[in-house]
Amino acid sequence: MSLEQQLIERLQTLAPSHLEVINESAGHGGYFPGKESHFKVIIVSDEFNGLRLVQRHQKVYALASDLMNPGQIHALAIHAYLPSEWQGQ
Repeated sequence: MSLEQQLIERLQTLAPSHLEVINESAGHGGYFPGKESHFKVIIVSDEFNGLRLVQRHQKVYALASDLMNPGQIHALAIHAYLPSEWQGQ
């Protein structure tokens, strides 16, 4: 299973109403076809209710932590929203 698929599967545990996982590896040095090192995550979930932005990020990082070993995910840009914040985006 690809790193992207593993990341999506883990983020699904937050029951997102919207989820995008975008492989941005091609825009970074050392890229080769199939490389999975840089991702952008856009996630909208009620699970973030009552959490500050840093706590939302920590929640996402906790799900991806073992995928961020050397040679795997190098960078993870996180955009985490509540459904009410996502409306109008």
